[in-house]
Amino acid sequence: MAEVTKDFEFKQCVSILKSTGKKAGNLRELREAIAAVSDEAIFHHTYQYFLKGHILEYTNDFAHWAGESLEERALAERLSGIDPYDFGSIGELRNGLLRTIDDYMEKFPEPREALAGDEFYFNQTITLTFPVGIRAQNLAEFLIAIKYIDAGSIYYHFYEARVRLRSGIDDFSAWIQDALLKKDLADRIRSIDPFMHSVEGIREHIIEAVEERVKTDMEAVRQ
Repeated sequence: MAEVTKDFEFKQCVSILKSTGKKAGNLRELREAIAAVSDEAIFHHTYQYFLKGHILEYTNDFAHWAGESLEERALAERLSGIDPYDFGSIGELRNGLLRTIDDYMEKFPEPREALAGDEFYFNQTITLTFPVGIRAQNLAEFLIAIKYIDAGSIYYHFYEARVRLRSGIDDFSAWIQDALLKKDLADRIRSIDPFMHSVEGIREHIIEAVEERVKTDMEAVRQ
């Protein structure tokens, strides 16, 4: 299989958690805190949701807490319907969260209180990014790497890239299309819904797609 001059360098991100000192025991307090906390806190509780262990029913920490701790299922569903990648900035995302909560509180002005010890604690992170010392020059090498790299690397290249590149495109499909000129495979990887799978689920879908393409390429060479 032919090599390309532009190889793919795998990187990884590690997040250092830091408390903001803010917490919420009910929906009103959650709304007030969302309006006041830093952009880094909003980013942590939305974009970085998939870097943590999570329930796939939800797509951010706010929806998770509303559904599980407050048992406000209708609100949790609305908050989960917010796609952070649809917004051009954290400020716009923050406003989207606030509008959703405000609309819900107009219809249900007396939301439930969380049980003691089950309050929402606002955190933010310092994220460190570094190369892991693994590069791929072709699809076969990429396949081997994707099977064994840390989940933090999958998150960095599949989720975080959508914010970093501001294009809604992940690093994997961008490289496969631009460097390997395999647009069909790139389109298949881009079609993987980031909200319907865990990070490990994303890995499995990428492996499946790449394995099928490697097999097809090998069969074409034999013919």
